[in-house]
Amino acid sequence: MRSIPRGRLVVSCQAREDNPLHGPAFMRAMALAAVQGGAGGIRAEGVADIAAIRAALDLPLIGLLKRWDARFEVYITPGFADAAAIVAAGSDVVALDATAGTRDGEPVPVLIARIKAELGVAVMADIATLEEGLAAESAGADYVGTTLSGYTPATKHLHDGPDLELVSALAARCRVPVIAEGRYDRPALVAEAFARGAHAVVVGTAITNPREITRGFAAAAPG
Repeated sequence: MRSIPRGRLVVSCQAREDNPLHGPAFMRAMALAAVQGGAGGIRAEGVADIAAIRAALDLPLIGLLKRWDARFEVYITPGFADAAAIVAAGSDVVALDATAGTRDGEPVPVLIARIKAELGVAVMADIATLEEGLAAESAGADYVGTTLSGYTPATKHLHDGPDLELVSALAARCRVPVIAEGRYDRPALVAEAFARGAHAVVVGTAITNPREITRGFAAAAPG
């Protein structure tokens, strides 16, 4: 299986159902464009999108499956069946929510162990705090990512830019590679994350969501 490359940009190609770019054909094209622009890996969601991207590209692919359920806080690859589906579609690395949120699936240590033992792929633990990152590493995660900082009850106040302090703290304490992700919207911030010890940086909305990019520019227009 392909590993997340050190010192490279990973582009997250995802679009929700209400987005005009939703669907595997669009995400395949987005991934191809990202690679032509210099991306060293792709992060994608859902079986159809992952399969389409894998058929077009031979490079590291971080896969996840979002399963929304109002009864539970965790929605990023909450169970083993979700992980198995995206590995079958072509994921090299399974991304999963390793926060303390309520979940409809195996406990994080059990889920990580099963993915590695039964599916034979690496695990990227999406976390929001240093404590969650250290716990995920202890549970066997191959990568820890700052993906969910700012999106959990304990970290919702962290919404002005990426959590660079968490990158620094994880890099100082973790033995496994640290993946910086979440609100990286300028190249200078990507460079800063690498300077603070990130193994790789994932950028999504700022590259692959034209609707949100347009809203930012439109807000600056006087009309």
